[in-house]
Amino acid sequence: MNTAAIHSLVRQALREDRAAQDITTLSLIPARQFASARIIYRQEGTVCGHRLAREIFRKLDPGARYKTLVKDGEEAAKGSAVALIRAKTRAVLSGERTALNFFGRLGGIATHTHRFVKAVSGTGCAILDTRKTTPTLRDLERYAVRCGGGQNHRFDLQEMVMIKDNHRTACRPEVDIAGAIRIVRAKSRRRIVAEVDDLEELAAALLAAPDIILLDNMRPAMVGQAVAIRNRLNKSIQLEASGGITLRNVAHYAQAGVDRISLGALTHSAPAVDVSLELDYDPK
Repeated sequence: MNTAAIHSLVRQALREDRAAQDITTLSLIPARQFASARIIYRQEGTVCGHRLAREIFRKLDPGARYKTLVKDGEEAAKGSAVALIRAKTRAVLSGERTALNFFGRLGGIATHTHRFVKAVSGTGCAILDTRKTTPTLRDLERYAVRCGGGQNHRFDLQEMVMIKDNHRTACRPEVDIAGAIRIVRAKSRRRIVAEVDDLEELAAALLAAPDIILLDNMRPAMVGQAVAIRNRLNKSIQLEASGGITLRNVAHYAQAGVDRISLGALTHSAPAVDVSLELDYDPK
């Protein structure tokens, strides 16, 4: 995300939590009191969230000092500190939850993605996200995917053509997958992804030569057959597997020979990492 977008998101998040009106902290903590604090990963995981956390504490205390110990995209051991903060105590306490929420959510996506990337290591297969992201937070969640070693699929509807089942249902019956590819090719210079459900459709799509063919909800054995057909008809077209893929079976799909695996689960089902803030009292 660019700097302006981060500033805007942080302002919105702090406004949502009414951080400037934290009645507990304002009642108990003197305005001139300072504190040091550590952001702690309570489990092993991939770090993501420093730019947001730094901006949160500096919004609440412009003089806040923030030191990164484990960078975004690096692995944190269980119990390790990933950042140090020195700021007014009010700023630390009022920004704590907002910062931890970002670390937990983004670190969760990065960690979940990294597990999939590790599972297919050595196969040459790329792990990609999808557009199944939280509305308005796509930039952020896709950054977390990259921190985990994954790659980003098309960002939005205008970036790439993607012919899916509902597009074909909405077309007149005589337009098959090959026909749909040719129609789009005549109207757009964008890259084309065509979704197929079986090997017959795959063969037809290969002859129409899209850039990528998405194998939807195929089992690994059928994916292996699809790879063999692709290799025989047009090796330049990439094959992407999607649907029904989990950490338990992702290696089987990669070993079947696809070039890419796309997973909505990277963003919509990633469990948050357990992260906390530990404050050290400083009367100065």
